[in-house]
Amino acid sequence: MRVNHRSLNRRSFLAATAATGFVSAAPSLLLPRPSWAADPAVTTLRAETRTIEVHGKSAKVFGLRQPDGTHGLFAEAGQRFRVSLENATGEETLIHWHGLTPPWRQDGVPDKSQPALQPGETYEYDFPLERAGTNWMHSHKGLQEQRLLAAPLIVRDPAEAGEDVQEVVVMLHDFTFRDPAEILAELQEHGHGDHGDHGGHGMDHGDGHGGGHGDHGGHGDHAMDVHLHDVDYDAFLANDRTLEDPEVHRVERGGKVRLRLINAATATNFWIDLDALEGRLIAVDGRRVQPVNGSRFPVAISQRLDILIDLPGEQGAWPIFAQQEGERERTGFVLATKEGRISKLAERAGHAAKAVDLSLEKRLRAVSPLSDREADRTHTMNLTEAANYTWKLDGAVFGEHEPLVVREGERMEITFADDTTMAHPMHLHGHHFQVVAIDGERFAGAMRDTVLVPAQGSVTIAFDADNPGRWALHCHQLYHMAGGMMTALQYEGVV
Repeated sequence: MRVNHRSLNRRSFLAATAATGFVSAAPSLLLPRPSWAADPAVTTLRAETRTIEVHGKSAKVFGLRQPDGTHGLFAEAGQRFRVSLENATGEETLIHWHGLTPPWRQDGVPDKSQPALQPGETYEYDFPLERAGTNWMHSHKGLQEQRLLAAPLIVRDPAEAGEDVQEVVVMLHDFTFRDPAEILAELQEHGHGDHGDHGGHGMDHGDGHGGGHGDHGGHGDHAMDVHLHDVDYDAFLANDRTLEDPEVHRVERGGKVRLRLINAATATNFWIDLDALEGRLIAVDGRRVQPVNGSRFPVAISQRLDILIDLPGEQGAWPIFAQQEGERERTGFVLATKEGRISKLAERAGHAAKAVDLSLEKRLRAVSPLSDREADRTHTMNLTEAANYTWKLDGAVFGEHEPLVVREGERMEITFADDTTMAHPMHLHGHHFQVVAIDGERFAGAMRDTVLVPAQGSVTIAFDADNPGRWALHCHQLYHMAGGMMTALQYEGVV
């Protein structure tokens, strides 16, 4: 891959490695061809094992790195995504390019878009990068995402190359030393009644129940406890580090910083807390929104936030926190000038954060919304739960599902009606959608690829069917998806 010299002049905490661009090339087939990696116009990306240290204890995890050690991929809109993906994990894997809209055969979902990548094999990818944005990539195989098989995927806007803005990219994770399969097995045996937060912090909606109950039909027709989370974690990480030893990004007095924040957690929603600073939210899920000022912003699982900060004119150090909803636990990083004094930061906030809600979502307005058009097709998708930690869409688990059908060129609306005890971050592959209603109240909201649907609430999205294929539609809480909460969007005529 050739170096984009204009990007190399931008200040960034990954300045030496994160400014590569993709070079135009003719489309190619998606086939195992390891020799492709010799092409200098191609980025080699290796799914591999690595070791990190969490609270003084080493942990073997996965990673997605280039041969020079760059974590993730950085490119420019208008170029091509030419990647040679090598599997050095020692087990089957496959990587989904979350936020991009590739041809569906290059989407990275095992046995839906392509077969899983075997150990030692290589897949090549080649498709146009149509939009700038803060995206990410992660395994879509089993529970590998919990083992940190994820990385940033940043597509910059070449029109912004001349702006005097420092870029800081931070990926958030929830971390456990345990085997994720063991966690899932416990959830399936005991349900989520004995894990995490169950209706605290003002979330009690009535008579409680655990995970050993039957299906809930009839959206909103009964009261129940709301569970904010059902997995207990050993730590929360910001770029693989805790607040015991946070990453420090050196900044200039009076400078401008663009935070690109990625919630890559598998089961945790966060509140981003800018502490003493104020910021302007300018994009969500890689798509521009009308700026929203503030110092605290919610970010659900798999969502991304772009926040602009104008730094004070004096020397200083400013922590940025990501606090678990409903709890005091947090992670974060530090922006500090050359002479800024960095103080010890507590891993527990003074007060528990409230549940992540849709108060911000209702305020967001897209810079480039969908055209004004009536929906050609509508569907209400019921989100339900059953015994043994089973999660369903329209009454079925994945594998027993009936795909949603759409015709190319249609405008489709889907209303997610959540009749469960938990919120669900719903992600549609291959498309960006607009949030157009919350609990039946219509508005023209943000363009996204993932939207949080609150327990006992509903959210309506609209999108144009402009990318034919068979696309995954699922809850991005990993254990919910593993428990069955996944279906497909099927274009007519696609086989």
